[in-house]
Amino acid sequence: MARAIKEKELTNTKLATSYGGWVYCTECNENIGYLCYATYDELTFNYQCQCGNHGKIFLNFIDSQKGNNCNDDLIIIKNRLCCPQDQQPLITILDKKLKNYDLKITCKACGDIYHKTKSTF
Repeated sequence: MARAIKEKELTNTKLATSYGGWVYCTECNENIGYLCYATYDELTFNYQCQCGNHGKIFLNFIDSQKGNNCNDDLIIIKNRLCCPQDQQPLITILDKKLKNYDLKITCKACGDIYHKTKSTF
């Protein structure tokens, strides 16, 4: 069932569909990842592509719940960053396509907010 978007901000970024699917840099049109449709509640993703472009995604939904900060790391299952509580895939980030990124994603099932960064500085 489709979810109703509350807030959506895309900067220099294109999504394959309204709130999920393949993620593309609009400068070089490279695929930089994949956002799972039904498993996240809120997403903030700031990045710098290998082409130099700076992009951002912010998404949440009308039925999104306030998340709980946690210090747990996302786990990797088949190249997907997954919730360590229920192993549900949340997002795939193609690290080799990005110079830097800062990710905050809230798992819809457990409500935990996961944070992951990559920095080349």
